[in-house]
Amino acid sequence: MTTRYIFVVGGVMSGVGKGIAASSTGKILQNYGYKVTAVKIDPYVNVDAGTMNPTEHGEVFVTEDGLETDQDLGNYERFLNQNMFRLNYMTTGSVYESVIHKERNLEYKGKCVEVVPHIPEEVISRIEAAGKKTKSDFVMVEIGGTVGEYQNLLFLEAGRLMKLKYPGKVIFLMVSYLPIPDKIGEMKTKPTQYAVRTLNSSGIQPDFIIARASCPVDEPRKKKLAISCNVKESNIISAPDIESIYEVPINFEKQNLGERILEEFGLKKKGSKEFKKRTAKHREQEREWEKFVTDLKKLEKLSEKSNKKVVEIGIIGKYFSTGKFVLSDSYISVIEAVKHAAWHLGYHPQISWLSAEEYEHNNKKLEELKKFGGIIVPGGFGSRGVEGKIKVIEYARKNNIPYYGLCYGMQLAVIEFARNVAGLKDADTTEINPKTGNPVIDTMDEQKRFIAEKRFGGSMRLGAYSCDLVNGTLAQKAYGQKRIFERHRHRYEFNNKFKDLLEKKLDKGGLVISGVNKERGLVEIIELKNHPFFVGVQFHPEFSSRPLHPQPLFREFIRAAVKPRERR
Repeated sequence: MTTRYIFVVGGVMSGVGKGIAASSTGKILQNYGYKVTAVKIDPYVNVDAGTMNPTEHGEVFVTEDGLETDQDLGNYERFLNQNMFRLNYMTTGSVYESVIHKERNLEYKGKCVEVVPHIPEEVISRIEAAGKKTKSDFVMVEIGGTVGEYQNLLFLEAGRLMKLKYPGKVIFLMVSYLPIPDKIGEMKTKPTQYAVRTLNSSGIQPDFIIARASCPVDEPRKKKLAISCNVKESNIISAPDIESIYEVPINFEKQNLGERILEEFGLKKKGSKEFKKRTAKHREQEREWEKFVTDLKKLEKLSEKSNKKVVEIGIIGKYFSTGKFVLSDSYISVIEAVKHAAWHLGYHPQISWLSAEEYEHNNKKLEELKKFGGIIVPGGFGSRGVEGKIKVIEYARKNNIPYYGLCYGMQLAVIEFARNVAGLKDADTTEINPKTGNPVIDTMDEQKRFIAEKRFGGSMRLGAYSCDLVNGTLAQKAYGQKRIFERHRHRYEFNNKFKDLLEKKLDKGGLVISGVNKERGLVEIIELKNHPFFVGVQFHPEFSSRPLHPQPLFREFIRAAVKPRERR
């Protein structure tokens, strides 16, 4: 097996869609019948993404084997419909940590360990391992940041060395932005020209330019980029703004990106017997994706004409604002999971961002919640906005508004029930109130030790754990099976000392513990009887949702949210 490597780098500015470009390119090659995996390289000195603030970095995505990573691994999973693991992610911190560990263990056999070549060599070994362990034909390697930044120079050096090591097996795609200044009204290529020259200064010539812009790139601009950047005009791919990220692979293929990549690698083109044989069994997969995007466009047009096909969802959180801007990336997997479920049921989701703090001292504001088909309280940490979230949960419970609590949202639902139904007025989580007399949410002994020793990074309950479902419950009916595996990222748990007391209140609202991790006796799912949908899960189900395969509980939550409003 010969593995080939495609490096994806950014030009001009961050946030132009390198992750989506890498995912979409991988999807195209996957549809051609090749096995593809992806690696994300983050330039941060953090060892993993777990200690990064969501409003600065975006969502922390957790792999099945328990690594806290960048949100782009979620994009890889959703587009490629396969799980990513520890080997698919690295940071500057993790690379240096590994090299230092090897040096301490004499694995360099007395050599003077230097930044170059040993750091790039460690990066290369990790990229190679990802391809080898997954037995992939192609490895997409996304380098975070923008060319010209000091932080990613060593990763670019690793790419340059790989191209020397594997002649004809490595290519570079630059995703660069072409601005259209309002007062000028013309698309400008000069920033991208400078970005390419900066990349050239690292010893790398891009083979493709993915030209991001607010509108399609025209032929004059393509010709100018081809001449100035030494890139074939046919290898300049227009990537205009579009409504759905899932349309990107189709847009790329209209410009023959897949065929051009195969040509660069010297592989068989479309039309050859080998290509037809390879792609025949994967054509159905491609058609399914195309149908999904086509149906999505029809649904969006229909929802514009008729409000009947719209479902309104309110997400209550605190990781929304950064200055004057809203950062929805903090909850990107939740957003995508809502979309997948709504689209599957033939509805267009209309998501509203609701600040938890606004509900803490304004009971009248709670009335606005009646307009939503459903309410979600996603994961989070800390005390800010907690009492506001609890008030929202109480309102949803009393007014029969479908409620879905994810991780922290489940814990706060337990606290609300304990306070307002079970009569434990000071019920709380020890995360917020360590001295509470009724700690319905508490830490396990091992977590208490980590906190005491200030070992916070990578020490939560992370990754996939089993959960056994109780027959006849909403959760069991949604999944259609007895045992499931879902991903976790939390330090606090349901306190089993209160289990019997809370379950006895069935006549006052019906708290049901419907999912338990039997290996450790940990409560994973709670739900309420006599309610359209009231479910809290200790795990993060949003991580396992896929465009063509919505997550079961999200699907049932949306199903409840679109039922006739007369139920309330």
